[in-house]
Amino acid sequence: MGIKKYNPYTPSRRQMTGLDFAAVTKKTPEKSLTVSLKKHAGRNNQGKITVRHQGGGTRTKYRIIDYKRNSKDGIPAKVIGIEYDPNRTANIALICYADGVKSYILAPEGLTDGMTVVSGPDVEAKLGNCLPLSSIPIGAQVHNIELMPGRGGQMVRAAGGSAQMMAKEGKYATLRLPSGEMRMVPIECRATIGVVGNGEHNLVNIGKAGRKRHMGIRPTVRGSVMNPNDHPHGGGEGRAPIGRPGPSTPWGKPALGYKTRKAKKQSNKMIVRRRDGKLVK
Repeated sequence: MGIKKYNPYTPSRRQMTGLDFAAVTKKTPEKSLTVSLKKHAGRNNQGKITVRHQGGGTRTKYRIIDYKRNSKDGIPAKVIGIEYDPNRTANIALICYADGVKSYILAPEGLTDGMTVVSGPDVEAKLGNCLPLSSIPIGAQVHNIELMPGRGGQMVRAAGGSAQMMAKEGKYATLRLPSGEMRMVPIECRATIGVVGNGEHNLVNIGKAGRKRHMGIRPTVRGSVMNPNDHPHGGGEGRAPIGRPGPSTPWGKPALGYKTRKAKKQSNKMIVRRRDGKLVK
């Protein structure tokens, strides 16, 4: 899809851009594959805000995506249409299997109406097909990657994302993720061939605050303009510096670069090279 500009009939409209949705061929979702989700506005089961800056937004319905793609092995499916999904950055594709069952999958770049996709351990490694990493050739671009066999794709699902198959050795395949991290994944895990579509998504200029409110994102206030009882950066006469060794969260914990990953996390042994280029010892 391409980027379109708008006529500047207001100041906010001048810099605003949007997607032209040229790749979208189906306008309305499949009713049987949509469900209504209750909004929580960042609150937990006690009603307390645990994630700030959430709330409001346009009413949307959730599309049920088949991340596993293991229930119809060997049965070809025809692409009925490419749809917009308000719940994710990527577009989705509605497919219909030969036995009449319909399903949603993430739409890779280049997938169009009428094409056929299939999943299974013995299928061809071509665009949109889902197969185990053991059957995918070295150097191939993949997305929607499982971390445990049968659990469903968990990695590389955002628009424009892809991982590259680097090596296969023993029980594991080594992948280079979009972040630059090199990671081993069990070779029985499945992945889908291709790059996730809608790669121009990150080029869109939101343009005005109201458009963020439509997405369910509420305003963020800088800590430096708050009072000292509200934020560690607050207080002072005029524009004052932080007054601390480094920036902090509203609760006094280090921000910007503070490592939160557990040192003894079980999956650390699966990481070959971190995204900063450092080898894992």
